Amino acid sequence: MGMRPLIPLIALSAAACADYAYTGGSNDYASEADTGYFGDEDSSPPTSEPNEDLGSETENDFLRLVPATTDKYVFVANPARNTVTRVSVPSLDVITVDVGVNPEVVVTTDDYSRAVTFNKGSDDVSVINTNNDDGKPEVDLEIPVLANLNHMVVSPDGFWAVVYHDSDIEDDGSSSGTISYNEISVVNLETGDHHPMVVGRNPHQVKFTDDSSLAIVVSDDRLALIDLFSEVPTRSIVEIADDLLDPPRAEEVAITPDGAYAFIRQYGQPEIVLVDLAINEWVDSLPVQSNPTDLDITPDGSQAVIVDRDAQKIFIYPTLNPEGSSAEIIELPETELLGSVTFAPDSQKAVLFTTAANISHYTTWDLTEADPDKALKTRPLVAPIRDVAITPTGNSLLVIHKTESGVDSDPGYENKNTISLIDLHDFLDNPLILPAAPTTFANSNSGEVGYVIMEDHPQMTVLAYDQLLHWDIDLKSKPVHVGVLPDTNYAYINQEHDLGRLTFFDPVNPLSGTDDVIQTITGFELNSAIEH
Repeated sequence: MGMRPLIPLIALSAAACADYAYTGGSNDYASEADTGYFGDEDSSPPTSEPNEDLGSETENDFLRLVPATTDKYVFVANPARNTVTRVSVPSLDVITVDVGVNPEVVVTTDDYSRAVTFNKGSDDVSVINTNNDDGKPEVDLEIPVLANLNHMVVSPDGFWAVVYHDSDIEDDGSSSGTISYNEISVVNLETGDHHPMVVGRNPHQVKFTDDSSLAIVVSDDRLALIDLFSEVPTRSIVEIADDLLDPPRAEEVAITPDGAYAFIRQYGQPEIVLVDLAINEWVDSLPVQSNPTDLDITPDGSQAVIVDRDAQKIFIYPTLNPEGSSAEIIELPETELLGSVTFAPDSQKAVLFTTAANISHYTTWDLTEADPDKALKTRPLVAPIRDVAITPTGNSLLVIHKTESGVDSDPGYENKNTISLIDLHDFLDNPLILPAAPTTFANSNSGEVGYVIMEDHPQMTVLAYDQLLHWDIDLKSKPVHVGVLPDTNYAYINQEHDLGRLTFFDPVNPLSGTDDVIQTITGFELNSAIEH
């Protein structure tokens, strides 16, 4: 291969590796299409009723059917063959185990002790021991769950799984018999005990407190709080809407680091619902102005930050004793439309932007600067924003653009699949036109390297963030997902193949310091072979 930028050797850790994904095709954003910027340079956004034409800001979710990783292995679900394959790294030894029918989700616990699959076709959960004495994975438990569920999440401590019907996942038509969208299965992954229960209508999110003491199931008008530390999981219901006949959708729930409170953002509601998780009650309504479109807790855990897009204001509440507190309010630039915020890991800078209109701007926010006129600075982009991510170091910004033209966009990038690398110190940018629509990207632990794969295109683009440079890696077939293996230098790329294909990529050979190391394993079950 050709010349590439020189980068240091990178060690990856499970805690900080991040994978991101986009759902649908490059223009699959119905609420945003053809909206444009609703004002001009002399007008500001409305401050009373939310602009329904713009809809919600878009926050992309993880792809399903992605591989799961431990410190030594990659686990890949094979739904067509009702198996899970374990690939060892760096040896690339392959072992396949039988699980239930159509394993839709596979995850590994944070302590790497087990892999867990949700088998949609047989309505059960398989618990796989990852570190047996003989080195071979085996299924320790097969736990039946309720029928017609479609998603699973696992608690941080790895002891519990919640399997439910996520209303945000498109129904594939496979449900049969009597159907409930409100029933969930709470599964003890140690004992195999199954605790079915009913939650609010159409659940669409499950969160856990950091200590795994509480599972929070989010529906439009209520929360189901499940006490996982009681002898038997116990459910409490908290209504979070005054209008129960036409409740607003609860779009985001953020839990304070100490697990004491949950902040709930509802689209178009001029307040944030505050729930005390110790007493399971709605204890306060924290005012915003009109239409909160993003809610985040700062990485240091000290503040809850709400972006009110229509009012063009930021409301900041403390996470410690927030009940009855007053907000710090920051006025945003009147000429801009800003609905989302993302923070650097050090909580000292952030980026404000919108995905709901075709605007080719973003705004940087220096949280260490008290003067808003100096703290907020609007900067140009070549095209409107599809999503953004600050790298783990906080030094760089990755922008994924829409293909549509927008306010102040560069006509040379219209109808092009573009990403931009931006240095967050001097704000130099490097727009890159990709050969196909980006679908997934992953960051290394250090944040110095990123990986991007594209729709139906057998190639991966490697990003050297600090230098704002890139190089391309050819693949043997179309990629499905890219991730980074914890505690190694390997990125892994899951690819289309009848018998399964994974490529492992090391940006620098740690033994000799020579060029990139690329190894591909094809055929997880039949005639598995490493191709260099």
